[in-house]
Formats: sequence, structure tokens, C-alpha cells
Amino acid sequence: MSISKPRYKHVHLKKRILIINCYFDHTRQSIRRTLKTPQSMAPVYLAGAFSAEHCDVRLYNEQYSGPLENERFFSWPDMLVLTGITVAFDRMLHVTAYARSKNANVIVVAGGSPVRALPRYSRRFFDYCCVGDVEQLKEVIADAFGKAYVAGEMFPRYDLAYWTGRIGYVESSRNCNFRCPFCSLTGEGAVYQKFSLEYIRKQIIAVGKKDYIFFLDNNFYGSDRKYFLERMELIKEMREGGLFRTWGALVTNDFFYNDENLELVRNAGCLGIFSGIEAFDTQWLQNNKVQNIRFPQVELIRKSLNGGVVFLYGLIMDITSRRIADLQREIDFILNTPDITLPSYLVAPIPFLGTPFFYDCLAKGIILPKTKLRDLDSVTLSLRSLDPVSEVSKFFCNIQNLSGYRLRVLQHSLGFLKRYRSKLNTMQMITALSGGALLSAERFATSSDWLGLIFKRKRARTHISTSEILDDVYKPAFPVDYRYKDYFKPTMVTDESGHLCEELAEDLFMSKKAF
Repeated sequence: MSISKPRYKHVHLKKRILIINCYFDHTRQSIRRTLKTPQSMAPVYLAGAFSAEHCDVRLYNEQYSGPLENERFFSWPDMLVLTGITVAFDRMLHVTAYARSKNANVIVVAGGSPVRALPRYSRRFFDYCCVGDVEQLKEVIADAFGKAYVAGEMFPRYDLAYWTGRIGYVESSRNCNFRCPFCSLTGEGAVYQKFSLEYIRKQIIAVGKKDYIFFLDNNFYGSDRKYFLERMELIKEMREGGLFRTWGALVTNDFFYNDENLELVRNAGCLGIFSGIEAFDTQWLQNNKVQNIRFPQVELIRKSLNGGVVFLYGLIMDITSRRIADLQREIDFILNTPDITLPSYLVAPIPFLGTPFFYDCLAKGIILPKTKLRDLDSVTLSLRSLDPVSEVSKFFCNIQNLSGYRLRVLQHSLGFLKRYRSKLNTMQMITALSGGALLSAERFATSSDWLGLIFKRKRARTHISTSEILDDVYKPAFPVDYRYKDYFKPTMVTDESGHLCEELAEDLFMSKKAF
């Protein structure tokens, strides 16, 4: 954790804390993703660091509620705590500019993937830069306010999570035991951690009775089979006790190496699991995700579905090593195979800062010129492709809603329904068929603001980082102090020649890890 002293000592008897999950939507529009699953729970876990007796804590989730631009919110807090994924760094700057314009004495704390990747650069903007896990926030609170303002026990503030609804979010482990070259956890050198069964039990009780529990673990299966078996017993016990109806989690493909695992999760009431297929191309997997090549991907999906557990997954459209024609054949193959689920998303390869994949792309010089940190999202190409850029731009534009494929999506869904209606219950079938909705009408499937989506003015997109538009929120929603006008400029990753921008070089080379 990097700490710089706050500019003043607060005088409020009860400190006012605003914690925000900063978010950019991949459409580059101001959309409220009220129906999207999973939702960010980082603010809930961060809130647990503050003493409920001495702190008035409020949360705001931009993923669920849309961009926070209400001036009244920014004049309220004594401390502003910001979190978000890598692409949201610029949004953290916007929010900081708003808060400091309304209250020059506000203390700004920032953490998450972008701050861990760019700790030195982040110090220019934030009072405290947290480069570790959420628990490090306790050190910040003690330094800024005193130990009295730190919670005696850090536990998630589920009572403040206004966006969860019928879904409960629980964490049984943290990070992953695999080291995929494109994953930000690999870049951070994150170590796999297990939480006690008692802590898991307390979380499930604290979220209250829910229809569905989602485990936020990066890899629910992990590397300790005994621990996995213990969790199955706990989950089964608590489900039979009426605390929730069903549950789901994310696992890596090694979960399927043991046939008993599917039976265990099904008997414990599992609705479905998500596992990163990433590609149906064996050679690509050999180079990027070797744990996925032990079983043929289609066989693995069928195995899960026939075992009564929905299988959800996503695909990486890696146009840096594969031709568009090859990727289109892969989409055709999936649509012609009704005995597997459709993917939940189709994304571009992302060179997350600090990962082995990022350094490999940098060494090869394939990161596009004028790539912004904002561009490292799921639908913007930031790397040189094998095919002409104009063709890639059209390809990514079309696959955002599977233009030209929708009839085939419907046919696939009908074939899937016919094949598995006796193996999956109603809730499972709806979940299994969600991939078609997410691919064909993702904005409507994840947002309840349908009228806004229909009438919102669409802006021309290229889906290419060099020429892609910025979000509307890069224009201040209200006047900000002149000292913070540069906070609304995009953070550049590469310059006009495609070289790494000097402002980020110190972080990315001084902290380069030996993977």
C-alpha cells in the first residue's frame, strides 16, 4: 500500500464515507445494468472495514445505477473510496475531480486492478493508493482518522448492497491456482487463498434468504479437494435449511477431471457453473490455457448438461492469431451444435497491464497506436490483427448482437430445449438459454431501462482502439475546478507510434515480474 498524508484532519464526530464502484459500459453509453449477473460486490466488502459506530457509510454501484453525476453526492463525504476493474481507471479520475471540486478537503482512496498495475502513476491523483487486498483499507482508515474508526471485525456490509435483489453473493476463496498469461491475477502475482467454513457460513446467513447464491471465487474448485468436499457438505446443509434455493460458481476445467464432482455439486443443489472455454481451437488453448485441452470442449459441456448442471462459458475472438474466417467457422460450429449451450459472450483479446500477455504484445509491437486504458474492454480491438482493420471493425460490430445469425440462434435454442428438457429444471433451462439472449440482445437482457435503450441516440463505433470514440462521461456533468480539467483526458497506453507511453513505463517495467 502506498500512503501519502491527508491534507487535513477531519472534525466530524461521525465520518462520512462514500464508496463507489466505478464503471464504464462496453457500449460507451450511460446504461444501468440492473439485470446483469454478477454485480460488483467490492464496495460491500470495503465497507466492512469501517466502524459502524463511528462512520456513516454509503455505497454507489455505477454498474447497476449508471454514472454518478449528482452534485449533492460529491459534497457529502469526508472520504471517497473508489474501486473498479482496469478499464475503469479514467472513471475513478472523473469521480475524484467531482468530489474535490465540491469539497477540497475530501480524502480520496483508490484501489483495484488499475491501481495495482499503476501504483506510481496513481499517486498523482489519489491520496491513498491501495495495491493489496480489501483488508488494507483498515490501515488507510487508521492513518487518516485513527484506529477508533476501523471496524473491530471486517465483515461485508450486505445491508448496504441495494443492488443484489434475489441473489446473494458470497466469497469462499480468493484468486486462482492457475497462471493464465492473459489474466490480471497472474500479472498481480495474486496468491490463492481459502476462507474458513465458519466465515462462509456467516456470509450465507448475513445475505438473508435468497433464491440464488453466487460464489464470487475466481476458481471455486481450487487446489484442495478436501476443502472442496467440506464446502459441498456446508452448502448442502444450508440449502436444505432453507437459506437459498440454488447456487452457482466459476470453476476451471480441471473440475471435470473427476466425474464425482458433477454429482456432488448437483446433489448440493447447484443450478449451473461457469467455466472459461475461451476457444474450441486446440492449438490456441495449448498456447494460452493448457488446462482446457485434457477433454474435448464439446464433450465437457455435454457431460455437465447430461449430469444435470448448466454449463456457461465465454469465447475469446483472438484475431491476433486467427483469421476472421476461422472465427466465423467457430461461431457456425456452435450454432450447428444444439447439444451445447451458446456462449454468454464473445470478446476481443485484452492485453491487461502487467500480464505476461501484455509484455508479449508489447515486445512484438502489436498494441495499436493511440490505445487508451479505456479501450482495454471486451469489445474494442487494441491489438494488430491478421486481417485488415476495416474487416475486423465490421466483424466486431456485427458480433455484438450476432447480426445475421439471430434465426440460427433461435433454431439452436429450440434444438437445445428439445434435447435437455428432461434433464434440466425450468430455472436451469432459462439459465441455459440465456446465452442466446445475451448474444442477440445483450443490452435488453441486462438492463431494465428498455425505453432509454430504444430512444437513446446511437453513436458511430469503430471497435478499434486507435479510432474509437470516448464515452459521453468524459465531458464533465457539471463545472469542475480548473485544477482537475485534465482528469477528463483519457489515460494513454501507447502513443501515436504504438510505443508505450512514458507516463506508464516506470510502473510497468520497474515492477515487471518473472512469470
